[in-house]
Amino acid sequence: MPTPVSSIRNLGPAYEEACTRAGIHSAEDLRTLGADAAYARLLQTGSKPHFIGYYVLVMALQGRPWNDCKGKEKAALRKRFDAIKAASFDKGRSELEQVLNQIGVIERPVS
Repeated sequence: MPTPVSSIRNLGPAYEEACTRAGIHSAEDLRTLGADAAYARLLQTGSKPHFIGYYVLVMALQGRPWNDCKGKEKAALRKRFDAIKAASFDKGRSELEQVLNQIGVIERPVS
């Protein structure tokens, strides 16, 4: 029987619901995909990008407390997050639309 996503430390029911929308139905699926691919799927299926949500996922899959990410490691994760966001969330938007989206003016179309 599959293990719920919410069984992973730091990932609760809301994260599990977002994963389900993204076709990630178990902790095993999430671990197999890895943080970057899973987060890209979350963005592609309507989750709004948020850096903390991304690094919480990274830390969770490593079995670490969510707030264990600091310094150079956090800076490196920010670069990965920005790349995932650009490829999965802002794809196809003009630079102006991307900025408007970042400040919450544009809603992401539901696919």
